[in-house]
Amino acid sequence: MEKEAMEAVLLLFLSAVLVNSNAQEQPFDVRQHLSTVTRYGAVKDISDNSFVPSNIADQCTPIHLNLVARHGTRAPTKKRIKELDNLAIRLEVLLQDAKEQKLDLQKVPAWFWGWKSPWKGKLRGGELIRIREKFSQLFNEDYHPDIYAIKATQIPRASASAVAFGMGLFSGRGNLGPGHHRAFAVTSESRASDRWLRFHDCCQNYKAIRKSQEPAVQKLKEPILDEITHALVKRYELNFTRQDTSSLWFLCKEEASLLNITDRACASFTPSEVALLEWTDDLGLFILKGYGNALNYRMGVPLLEDVVQSMEQAIKAKDVTKRQDCDSLMQRLWFHSHVCLGSFLKDLKEQPLQLPPKPPHRRNWRGSTVAAFAGNNMLALYSCPDKSSSKYFVQVLHNERPVPMPGCDNSDFCPFEVFKERIVAPHLKHDYNTICNLKSEQQEQIPFTSKLSQMFRWLFSQRSNDDTRSAKAEL
Repeated sequence: MEKEAMEAVLLLFLSAVLVNSNAQEQPFDVRQHLSTVTRYGAVKDISDNSFVPSNIADQCTPIHLNLVARHGTRAPTKKRIKELDNLAIRLEVLLQDAKEQKLDLQKVPAWFWGWKSPWKGKLRGGELIRIREKFSQLFNEDYHPDIYAIKATQIPRASASAVAFGMGLFSGRGNLGPGHHRAFAVTSESRASDRWLRFHDCCQNYKAIRKSQEPAVQKLKEPILDEITHALVKRYELNFTRQDTSSLWFLCKEEASLLNITDRACASFTPSEVALLEWTDDLGLFILKGYGNALNYRMGVPLLEDVVQSMEQAIKAKDVTKRQDCDSLMQRLWFHSHVCLGSFLKDLKEQPLQLPPKPPHRRNWRGSTVAAFAGNNMLALYSCPDKSSSKYFVQVLHNERPVPMPGCDNSDFCPFEVFKERIVAPHLKHDYNTICNLKSEQQEQIPFTSKLSQMFRWLFSQRSNDDTRSAKAEL
């Protein structure tokens, strides 16, 4: 069964991009605090103003581009649509009970009366990523599937996003319709064997570990949900339950992201409550798909290998032809997937990391930054013939912005050989078949579960308003 948490994106170069979440303080906008349900346009311009991207010399030209992106905006799943239908029924019951008890109904939000879920079927959404102008030299050649390889999983919303992207990319290049579109290919691997984009579906060990962790993750969320439920009961004098609060939060995310409505379900919560609810979502993301378990990113090795091999092929073609813009390959990987490989760990060591600290503490790990709808990572390969140190460099961009790589002295422009040696090589020691075998990492599962149970008291033993200690490691 498809789960909501599986909607986060695989972002291959995660720790290099986390710097983006330390942006300058802005007025509170709930649309930027929806975890992985955040719309791309709400967060794409959030960046760390202290980081200055490299000044790339005019002699350096891009010759190859890899892009890994999440699907665009999407409607609730069938399971979630049913949850919203149940919420409508619950609101009717709550209001009826309040009337029978002759409670003061003036505190009840007006939209509660007669509310029905607007989702009776699936909606189709998407975001186009503006890269043709940014890397114009890569798009001078006529379309050929070997040059412009667009790949997607067999999940319909992923292929729809790939098609939308391709239509924007090649608009004005053909003779189809008023937009002068042209035909192009989108290829997919079988869902049963797609180790590049659906690797989590093929990794039996990951599925087993995740299933064992999900109950503990839900337990982590319960104290926050209970705290906010108590506040809602007091605020509106309605007998809300924990499930009601959870459903209201989900409705808030869907309304704000898909319908740009922020004055109904989202207005039920205060900004501090939104921050706490967002944090609970980000906790689950961290544990089940982020740095909570090394397997979460190790199983993405096939995609990492594919990215590097495509760069090496582009370099080989460049060296053989000696022509500036010939054989520039572009690989597009669009997909519905789950979160993260997290390849670029600090100090190049896979060290255990603390859970994201509870608000109001600052943290780097945010689903809205890591995996918003249409969130993306790009790796641009540059040819720099006049450089004495290296003739080829790699630039990493997250949501279209250059980001520093800890493995390359915090530069966003890294010599290709250094990139391979310091950043890629440490991760290629892991074999997909070995780490995904059900028996291969049972010993890792037990310590992590034990560590998770120890974190319950650390996370919830103190209220956010009297917790004055700083987290030792912000994520």
